[in-house]
Order: sequence, then structure tokens, then C-alpha cells
Amino acid sequence: MEHGAMSETEYDSKLAQLDRLLNDPDVKMEPALVWSLLDELAAPAGRAR
Repeated sequence: MEHGAMSETEYDSKLAQLDRLLNDPDVKMEPALVWSLLDELAAPAGRAR
């Protein structure tokens, strides 16, 4: 299954990175990166990046 313009593997990788940023106390919070990942993950199919 494709998520927007990214493959399932790319989607899962970005989702895991977001999860670490939000939930791992040893990872420094980077708000700009969180918003960037959320934007990419929420992109509808066919939206150019």
C-alpha cells in the first residue's frame, strides 16, 4: 500500500522517527522536524514533495 508519494517502507520509517521524537525521553525534541514529518505523513496521494 502506498502512502502519498512514498512507499510503505518510507512511511513506516518516518512514522517510527516521529514516534521516537515524541516518546523517547533520550531523544532531543525538535519541533520543526516533528511538523515536517507530520506534513509528509499527512500528504494526500499524488501530492508532490
